[in-house]
Amino acid sequence: MRDFALMGILLSLVFLALYRPWVGVLGLAVLGFMHPQGYGDGFMKTFPSYMVLFAATVMGYLAERVRQKSWPQFNWDWRLAGMALLWGWFFVSTYYALAPFAAREKLVEVLKILPPLILVWLLIDTREKLFLLMVTIALSIALVVIKGGYWAVMAGFHDRVYGPPGSQYGDNNEFAVAVAMSIPLLFIWMRETQDRALRWMILALVVLSYLSALSSWSRGGMLSLIAMTLLLVWYSKRKLLAIPLVVLGILAVSTAFSEKWLGRMESILTFQADASARSRIEMWKIGWESAIKHPMMGSGFDAWPILSGQSGRIMDWHSAYVELLAEHGFVGLAIWGGLVAGTLLSLGFLTRSGRRAKKLWVATYAGMLQASLVAYLAGALTLGIAYWELPFWLIICTAVMARLAKNQIPGNRSEGLASGWRVGDLSKNLTVGSDQLR
Repeated sequence: MRDFALMGILLSLVFLALYRPWVGVLGLAVLGFMHPQGYGDGFMKTFPSYMVLFAATVMGYLAERVRQKSWPQFNWDWRLAGMALLWGWFFVSTYYALAPFAAREKLVEVLKILPPLILVWLLIDTREKLFLLMVTIALSIALVVIKGGYWAVMAGFHDRVYGPPGSQYGDNNEFAVAVAMSIPLLFIWMRETQDRALRWMILALVVLSYLSALSSWSRGGMLSLIAMTLLLVWYSKRKLLAIPLVVLGILAVSTAFSEKWLGRMESILTFQADASARSRIEMWKIGWESAIKHPMMGSGFDAWPILSGQSGRIMDWHSAYVELLAEHGFVGLAIWGGLVAGTLLSLGFLTRSGRRAKKLWVATYAGMLQASLVAYLAGALTLGIAYWELPFWLIICTAVMARLAKNQIPGNRSEGLASGWRVGDLSKNLTVGSDQLR
């Protein structure tokens, strides 16, 4: 029965994608980040839902171009060049990989990240669509958070919370980082609505998100939460209120969670005495030694079984930085680092310029996207999440926002979305033409 319900949802998204292709992009975000197909109990577990919806979105977009008798307008941004360069280097490192067959399979998997990003760039062309996309990403993860937060409270925070089965953040550690990345996106939604009841609902989702991430028992997730929260406080308009709330939250956590949980979190500071931390450091040394031997090309995708097996223990890299360095060399790490660091710097610039130009929506979006990416970078210290889709979606959202801000899309608090936009207004957008939306 559950599979038929999921199929009904998929067919509805396919219809919407054919009718309004930009809504298909929102549907891809739902399938990618909520991953409802992972909760199927039959044929939907293996059904290519994402591929079907992607094909429908492409068909809808091409049909729209034919109806309007216009060629696609492909604007340029340096982040697109950065992504093209990064994936080009992935091809080079795969050619010289230690495990060529495994590397090729991984390359095909990583290549699947790119096509949806192109659709985001082409179809998300207004502030309203960008807002809806970021809210969709946040809600997709938040719906999983509701389930996890409820379970955490019912279990007295003694049991671990996990993400959707089969997703990139199905494990408890990855789930905590994904939740930390979604919290700033919820604040974007909160700042764009004037509905008091809706704001309280979003605030409840934020609290549940914190509880779910903490209940994952993930130390990497804790690092993500700390880094993200510091930036939220920094960008808060009411720091005198935000700082006491953070202190109260810390005190509440210290009393509600068990001593075993507190001891696990304290091991972040005393990692030398933790067996898991020592094994990770050992793996990082192996990755570094491999990078020294192959400084330019690296060892290729999925070289860790061969490299770690030489020490008698087969382990993952447990760090996105070491993963990129060992598998793609110093060049690959530099390209990836330049893409992410450049995006963070541009977000800081957009925050300041948005405030000066009275485009508060630009400042808000940029600050929250920066907090989300910082959460990812903090979690990437101890988790092998170099090839996640979510950070690349946030990077392309940054590029879209920069393009809209450059084109001087209206953005004062008294205009557009900030004048009391509601989720129900999506139905209006679905019933008007794309020219009206622009």
